[in-house]
Amino acid sequence: MKMRLTMKVLAAVLVFGLLGAGAVSAAQLKMMTGPQGGSWYPLGGAIQNIIEKNVPGASMMVLPGAGISNVKGVQTGKADLGFGNGVSTVDGVNGRAPFDAKTDNVRQLATLYFQYFHMVALADAGIKTPADLGGKALTTQQKGNTGEQMTRQTLEVYGLSYDKMAKVSHGSYNDSVAQLKDGQAQVYTLITTVPASSVMDLASARDIVVLEIPDDKLKALQKINGGYDKRIIKSGSYPKQDRDVQTIGTWTHLIVSSKVPEETVYKITKALVENVGALGDVVRAVKGLTAKDMATDIGVPYHPGALKYYKEAKVIR
Repeated sequence: MKMRLTMKVLAAVLVFGLLGAGAVSAAQLKMMTGPQGGSWYPLGGAIQNIIEKNVPGASMMVLPGAGISNVKGVQTGKADLGFGNGVSTVDGVNGRAPFDAKTDNVRQLATLYFQYFHMVALADAGIKTPADLGGKALTTQQKGNTGEQMTRQTLEVYGLSYDKMAKVSHGSYNDSVAQLKDGQAQVYTLITTVPASSVMDLASARDIVVLEIPDDKLKALQKINGGYDKRIIKSGSYPKQDRDVQTIGTWTHLIVSSKVPEETVYKITKALVENVGALGDVVRAVKGLTAKDMATDIGVPYHPGALKYYKEAKVIR
């Protein structure tokens, strides 16, 4: 009798332990951010702090990533949350290249800020416009990064491609800056905020020019992807930049898996809105962000938890 009772107790403990482990794992979130040297990686750390302090029982692991690979990661379950760029996330929602199928697990949590595509050339490289890039050495991000996708598409509207470059390197922001400083590359492309810390680092060692993308090329790019928008890098953003420079850009937003429970996403959204000042301390472009801004529709379906909060906050009807 005593033996049977002991076995029952052990079984109960085992079942309770398994259930408890399941509950803990459900609160252990993974978030894909961006490469070191960019704005996403530190911003991800700030979001981690907010969630762990304000969502009871939640813990988060921050992982490196990139715009396109983050969308794929959330879709496949590699991550629960991630940063995305509207231009490429919408491609995923619609199942367009570089995605093989519709990313039907990806949901919108919050729109954060606008990012600017930079094409930065060494001032002594003889590059005045992107049309001059043929035969030059280019450095950009790894495939899976929205900046790399935008680079290919910008070259395309100028009748260029990687094959027409002297050399193309794919690496981190820090790697790219080192290559330009050493003269191993003449042009550097990326998408980030203004001013970009990596571009400022480069400008501290070499004279640079920021290349312009005029209206006709913007329209050509919008035919490839309607998510592109016009943006201006204002005069004085970088050393010796004495005029406004027109470029393209897209929204940075926070995505979440449809499999994360509604109540969890509701609490995360609420925590981010109520602590948005901490995000602005990390990335200047986030300063002054409001709940209405965060609820901006960029063409990605809302997660029900986020939608619930925005409706309660009366920023979405």
